[in-house]
Amino acid sequence: MEEYFDVVNDHDVVLESLPRSEVHHRKLKHRAVHVFVFRPDGRMLIHQRSATKEEFPSVWTSSCSGHVSAGEMYEQSAPRELQEELGISAPLTWLNKFDACADTSWEFTVLFSATTTEQPIPDPGEMTEIRWLQTSEIQGWMTNQPDDFSPAFRVLFKWYLQSL
Repeated sequence: MEEYFDVVNDHDVVLESLPRSEVHHRKLKHRAVHVFVFRPDGRMLIHQRSATKEEFPSVWTSSCSGHVSAGEMYEQSAPRELQEELGISAPLTWLNKFDACADTSWEFTVLFSATTTEQPIPDPGEMTEIRWLQTSEIQGWMTNQPDDFSPAFRVLFKWYLQSL
């Protein structure tokens, strides 16, 4: 059964709910969450998206991310995605909300962070590899090879570095 997303206006107000395929095909504005997961030593988890992903296959991105389902709030989606994609339960902190744009695939995106010592269990349908890296290592890699990373992650990570 196909997922349904809330379609939103320019102010992130829900207009209607439509099937995922229609929302993406028509490039309608909708909602997503990203989570940056850290170790207490400051290393951040990033993952390589599965080669079978519809958008941006095989690129590196946030620790986990996903769509906000129809009728769901950002605060409900983030812990669900963290559990589904990484098998982790951890307290989340809301960091920032980003406007929908081409770089975020027309998704209003809320970025959360979590710090944990739990061992992730990556969902193989979502990701092919995970890495724990210092933010300086990610920044250097992104500077040299930006296309290795999803556009949304580049936007969120750049903001994160500037907010430190």
